[in-house]
Amino acid sequence: MIKNIFLAIIAILIIVFIVYFTSINSSVGGEGDQDFIIEKGQGVTVIAENLKEQNLINSVFFFKLYTRISNQQASFKEGTYILSPKMNIKQIVSELTPWVFLKPEEQVTFIEGWNTKDYVRVLEEKGLIDAEQFLALVGEPLLDYRSVGRDYPKDYSKEFSFLKDKPGHYGLEGYLFPDTYRFFNDVDEDDIIKRILSNFDKKLTEKMRADILSQGKTIHEIIVMASIIEKEVQNQNDMKMVSGIFWNRIKNRQALESCATLAYVLGVNKIQYSYEDTRVPSPFNTYINRDLPPAPISNPGIKAIEAAIYPENNNYNYFLTNTETGETVFSETYQEHLINKNKYIK
Repeated sequence: MIKNIFLAIIAILIIVFIVYFTSINSSVGGEGDQDFIIEKGQGVTVIAENLKEQNLINSVFFFKLYTRISNQQASFKEGTYILSPKMNIKQIVSELTPWVFLKPEEQVTFIEGWNTKDYVRVLEEKGLIDAEQFLALVGEPLLDYRSVGRDYPKDYSKEFSFLKDKPGHYGLEGYLFPDTYRFFNDVDEDDIIKRILSNFDKKLTEKMRADILSQGKTIHEIIVMASIIEKEVQNQNDMKMVSGIFWNRIKNRQALESCATLAYVLGVNKIQYSYEDTRVPSPFNTYINRDLPPAPISNPGIKAIEAAIYPENNNYNYFLTNTETGETVFSETYQEHLINKNKYIK
């Protein structure tokens, strides 16, 4: 009897050891490195839960057990780490422990609606890039590289499938997802771009991609539309209303007549643009072209992207912004729109 109990205990211990050994030496699997941030004061439980939430480990329990057995419960230091879902628990713990030298890093925030040159300005101020090299990779705003006899921007579409519909002769304007990032001081331009594109890849969910496809649109068309919406209005409900207006205009072969596209072409924001402004020859000028611009005019945030995918159907044909309150004013007829212009634009 005692012998049977002893054998049962041995068998259980062997099973536990096998499960434990397998768990700490296996990975979640998947592609793409991720930023993982440990904030000051975070303990093993929070760190483990965050790793699980980012799909970097399979088990919170075995992560905590391994850190206890290896006596590293208090060894983690705050900072930004680059982790891969291909790493197992042992490798992740090794990466997060203090004998790994943490490089100096910079925090950078990109605002919704910024264009590529805004990104360059901030990154250059932080000393993270060579502006010329960065622009050679991402492409310059407005520029159709077919017409200037220069090398095209780098093609990232093999690594990021959402770029497959983007014309290669235009840059990455629109796809540089606005967010807060942390970069090591010795990061290169290509790594920065890939980190930003990886973030875009995560934000554009599978459902969103499926819904875009079901509408007969491309991701590129959605991002172009979102980039205009982002610059036209700020409130998400207004974004969806404006999206409905703009998609209806596209459907009816009407010009979008977006002042945001004029601002992009002219490089200046005006309360009202002149007739001469609206005649400036450019494929991005939506007063003289009836289709979407060939590329985005800004880097839109998630709210504008969602608005472009999920427009609010409405009976409005026009809108403007009250220059005193910032409120969006909608109208159904052109006559009503003219009255609103006289009333709300000062």
